[in-house]
Amino acid sequence: MSDKFQVLVKDVMAKPITIAKSAFVSEALRKMLDEGVDPLIVTNNGAVIGTTSRAAIAETLGSRKTQALKATSIHVANTVEENFTSAYPDQNLDILVPLLQHYKLIVVLDDDHRLIGQVTAGDLLKVLRPAGGLLDVMEPAHTIQVEERAVHLRRRMLDGNINRFIVEEGDDVLGIVTETDVAKALYAFKDIVEGTRQEYRIRNLLVRDIMSTPLISVDADTDVSDVIDLMLKKNISSVPITRNGEIVGVVTRNSLIQAL
Repeated sequence: MSDKFQVLVKDVMAKPITIAKSAFVSEALRKMLDEGVDPLIVTNNGAVIGTTSRAAIAETLGSRKTQALKATSIHVANTVEENFTSAYPDQNLDILVPLLQHYKLIVVLDDDHRLIGQVTAGDLLKVLRPAGGLLDVMEPAHTIQVEERAVHLRRRMLDGNINRFIVEEGDDVLGIVTETDVAKALYAFKDIVEGTRQEYRIRNLLVRDIMSTPLISVDADTDVSDVIDLMLKKNISSVPITRNGEIVGVVTRNSLIQAL
């Protein structure tokens, strides 16, 4: 029997990070950024009712329904994704892989169905790593031009279910833009721009204004375990892969889990 089957859920789970459904999305986003987590477990009177993510918050903040509202007045309840999965602490590690291939987070409950922990891709990758090289575990890299409007970026993210884009100016790589950058930008605009001017200002926001730099990338010959260690140390969810100076793909926590 391999070591994989001798490790239990309780051996890899982390302390649960929660937010009440009555809290404001501004508090949820701050907690995600401060704790370096995504998503958060949403509770109501101590019971788990779902999760909220940076993508869900960005979608809500960018909605016409919330156009006149500040981020500090929109409740987490408006962003809850009720479809979540759970596990128990004494179950074997092998149940986590297929669950994390479909969910970003696993809620860990005790025998009385009380919340006691959580497991994310990062938690699992600390103890279980895929075989093969980076080219075997990467996913396609999507690109966007630096002068593209942020609203078009959001539409491409939603329509293509894409979480990140490599930002280019012509053929030069400048940085990366993720759903986190979008959520942070929309949150900032809702707090500082009056409701009547929000749509105009947001529609004129460019990818250049919200992207993250510098871009952290690694060569295709780098060992997979070294890349995982880098991602965990810097608490980042993806690393572009280069070969002969060109980006050939992106390794993400999700692509690593899919390769297990």
